[in-house]
Amino acid sequence: MNSKKLNVVVWGENVHEHTNEVVGRLYPEGMHATIAEALRELGPELEVGTATLQEDECGLTEERLANTDVLTWWGHCAHGDVPDEIVDRVQKRVLEGMGLIVLHSGHYSKIFKRMMGTTCSLTWREAGEKERLWVCNPGHPIAQGVDKYIELEQTEMYGEPFGIPAPDEQVFVSWFEGGEVFRSGCCWNRGNGKIFYFRPGHETYPIYYDKNVRRVLINAVRWAAPQGSIWKDEAPNIPIEDAPEKIEKCGDSLHAAGEEGFK
Repeated sequence: MNSKKLNVVVWGENVHEHTNEVVGRLYPEGMHATIAEALRELGPELEVGTATLQEDECGLTEERLANTDVLTWWGHCAHGDVPDEIVDRVQKRVLEGMGLIVLHSGHYSKIFKRMMGTTCSLTWREAGEKERLWVCNPGHPIAQGVDKYIELEQTEMYGEPFGIPAPDEQVFVSWFEGGEVFRSGCCWNRGNGKIFYFRPGHETYPIYYDKNVRRVLINAVRWAAPQGSIWKDEAPNIPIEDAPEKIEKCGDSLHAAGEEGFK
């Protein structure tokens, strides 16, 4: 049995916790710390660390990302402060096979918009209203251990239209007290990596303490973990003598045998 632990990095913008009294009281160590605590509690097979915007290279050095199996991402008011170099770095790792879990207002992060290729815009309202996240795919691994729906007594509303490409799989759909609905749990494959967007997580409500939300987070991390071989960003030339079957060269070739892939 493989005893190697999955390496998970919980990335948090870590701004509201220091600028808003309500958020600071709810998450005195930061939302990223609370999410990491939940994953450690529910996932003994995980090695969980955190990273924030305030750290050098946003805490996401090339070396650290190379050893990360799943990255979770929460951001809101400082999306533009994440350097494009870091976004490039994360995108490369997702295409190679690293899982990416995007949370709540992370829908408007540079990395999520990059991976979706769309605006990722939506409608919203902050009125402390009730939300029910209905499980619309009960057989999906991310929904395991969750009842018919998750009910949150107070939350921020996100509503359709949601400017995303059609999900490969839909796990949750939300209904709000004001009548709106929203695709709140969406899955995509990009390259060799898996992406899951999960809507709940507004900073002024204690959502990341909810047991059902925590269950979804651990399920999502396990689902998004790398599977099989890692795809690399390269296009190697295969010399004739290395072909699986014997072939005879016919005609001229634009490229020299064995040269590096296309740039």
